[in-house]
Amino acid sequence: MESKKEQSVRVQTSLLNGVEKKALVWLAERQPKWVDSDMLTYIGHIGSLIIAAGYILSGVNVNFLWLACVGFVVNWYGDSLDGTLARVRRQQRPVYGFYLDHTMDAINETIMFMGVGLSPFMRFDLSCILLVIYLMLTLNVAINAHLRNEFKLTYAKLGPTEFRMICIIVNAVLVFAKPLQTFTLDITTPSTVFELHVLDMVGLVILLVLTIIYFVTIFKDARYYNRIDPKK
Repeated sequence: MESKKEQSVRVQTSLLNGVEKKALVWLAERQPKWVDSDMLTYIGHIGSLIIAAGYILSGVNVNFLWLACVGFVVNWYGDSLDGTLARVRRQQRPVYGFYLDHTMDAINETIMFMGVGLSPFMRFDLSCILLVIYLMLTLNVAINAHLRNEFKLTYAKLGPTEFRMICIIVNAVLVFAKPLQTFTLDITTPSTVFELHVLDMVGLVILLVLTIIYFVTIFKDARYYNRIDPKK
């Protein structure tokens, strides 16, 4: 759906932004008249369900990771195209669109992270921690959209599309590199032993990056708001 309000500045500086924007406009101009933004939003939701199913079923057969890859494409198609379609057709609904977009994003993100955590390749507790930090970043985006009319979609040149691409690449590597499917690293602590799989290690790197991005962002935002709203 169309995000926030028309006067909000969309900050999108991701690596694939230029190509993606042209592709989305091209697709939007060719959608049948009976396809609307709401329908695309729900297609994005179906994509998140496919992603979760692919990861969960990978415990039965690793090739189900390809199903998760298909889900990422479906999710991208619906989630990225809904707002573009509204803008191309000049049918923006800033209030309703903002509400539905962020509500569905939270639902979809929860489904996807839970699906990864229920796969044999990532610890469930780690997937939950990743979900929390991702939702914290999403909340910060929503706060800034409200307070400063800035809708920031990209951090460190990476946006949702780039993260989807990374997930697809990692899935493909897991399918083809069979030794990685069973690889484990045991980390021993005084109280327990943590068994880490390949996706756990990838997840820990992503967690570190997202955590750094989050704290750097809120530090900068806090300084900005303190400057425009000083103590009386």
